[in-house]
Amino acid sequence: MHSSPVLPLLGRGLVAGGAAGLAAGLFSLLLAEPLMDRAIRAEEKRSAAEEHAHGAPLAAQHHEELFSRSTQHGGLVVAAVVAGLALGVLFAVAYAAVHRRDPRATPWPRALAFSAAAFLAVSLLPGLRYPANPPGVGDAGTVGDRQALWLAAVVIGVLGMFLVRQVYVRLAARPEPVRHLAVALTAVVVLAALFLLPDNPDPVPVDATLLWNFRMLSLGSHALLWAVFAAVFGALGLRAALGPRAEARTTAPASTAALP
Repeated sequence: MHSSPVLPLLGRGLVAGGAAGLAAGLFSLLLAEPLMDRAIRAEEKRSAAEEHAHGAPLAAQHHEELFSRSTQHGGLVVAAVVAGLALGVLFAVAYAAVHRRDPRATPWPRALAFSAAAFLAVSLLPGLRYPANPPGVGDAGTVGDRQALWLAAVVIGVLGMFLVRQVYVRLAARPEPVRHLAVALTAVVVLAALFLLPDNPDPVPVDATLLWNFRMLSLGSHALLWAVFAAVFGALGLRAALGPRAEARTTAPASTAALP
């Protein structure tokens, strides 16, 4: 159980990532896509009203979509699976590094803890600073700026989780109140750094209820992604760890019987 080659972990990460991406993609397709369609229709109506108010010809309001909504729905699931596979590779590499330093932990609780930390760092913390918005919201000219801000939030979240863990490990010999207080203060510093980032540069002219539901469903898809990932990755780890034990129990009677 203590040896954990990288290649088996990569395979485990790919399987878990593909399953998690598929689950999150189907979740978004069934629950979030209807809200996205409503947001797109609302945005189209708002844009048409603005163009009409400025005297723009109504014919200019209609444009042919590059991909139909049904194609976009299928692409959503495919993109979620691909993203899950990529996360699985990154997760497996990070997991291997942690496991090499401390190989005593069992796969199941470590997978759960690691996935929970990844959810906090990659999904929850950046989502608190920059909540998800429906498609079509925002100026096309600020896409690069918004992506850079989101990436900065993810980097702060990942580094913050690493810093919190380092504080917790390095203060292992201290009393628990001191240890917990130091971790809490570190988390506050991380949150402060996160909220020092600039605000979203674009307004969000979407119905408040629709926007809230969309953001909650988006966060729910992230939570489902990491929950499925943790369950599959941890279960595969248990299976890999219990395999040699079962084989040893099976071969032990035969070896004993061969003794004089």
